[in-house]
Amino acid sequence: MPTAIEIEEYRQRLVTLMRRIKGDLDMLRAEALQSAGGEASGGISNVPLHKADLSGRQFEEDVQLGLVANEELLFAQADAALTRIEEGTFGSCENCQCEIGMERLDAVPYGRLCAACAAQSS
Repeated sequence: MPTAIEIEEYRQRLVTLMRRIKGDLDMLRAEALQSAGGEASGGISNVPLHKADLSGRQFEEDVQLGLVANEELLFAQADAALTRIEEGTFGSCENCQCEIGMERLDAVPYGRLCAACAAQSS
């Protein structure tokens, strides 16, 4: 199990990660929800957009919204890891209750499963 010092290091890494994700989410949401086409919809020109431009914009918006969903999931996982730190269960596999290896926690500090359980669930 991680020592108290190591757990504090993980806490700081998770807090830093959540701050970065929050900034990324704000930027991604702004980009994903931009208006397209003409001054009336917030554009810098009153020239209407071609259907191909609109479908390209729709594709970009779909990609951005997918990225938002991924970042929101990562934020929730990091937040759950902070909760596990507070509860004293951080570093234990939620499935088998075995210790999660330090190498795995170093790579994925919000991980909730040991390597063996993670491999079984994929």
